Amino acid sequence: MVPGLVRTVLAGLALGALAGCAKPYVAPLLPGPYTEQIEAPYEQVWRTLVRVLARENVQVRAIARDSGVIASEAVPTTIGLYADCGRFGDERVEGDAQVAFTIFVEAVSATQTAVQVNTRMRTEAYGRGTGKVKPRSPLACASTGRWEANLLDNLRALLRP
Repeated sequence: MVPGLVRTVLAGLALGALAGCAKPYVAPLLPGPYTEQIEAPYEQVWRTLVRVLARENVQVRAIARDSGVIASEAVPTTIGLYADCGRFGDERVEGDAQVAFTIFVEAVSATQTAVQVNTRMRTEAYGRGTGKVKPRSPLACASTGRWEANLLDNLRALLRP
């Protein structure tokens, strides 16, 4: 074989072996908004929801009672608790994520109110598996649904007579 050709073949094999060892990033599936119907009038749900958010120490960025919208500031959370940021191969992304919520409240009838919670999550400081957490390129994250479920459970508990 020609020496240049041997080097090219060896280099190609080496690159192929390295690519085979790389762990591809697998993004989490992004869920739709978390929506539930609450058996209570709009005004009662709104007042109670604001109280629940205050108890949870959620920093509200914007609140508009007439349009039924509450938006939170981004707050940090541990990846895995409220945020799923995907994985690299078999290793989960670990670290912290920034989470912001937008909550929509709408009267369905005189005695029913729809509550929808949308989430935006991302991380810029993470590790692969148990690796060191450090600043990296941003990754989009998905909600695990726990925060939303807890919020509405707390809302229902305070609405009970």
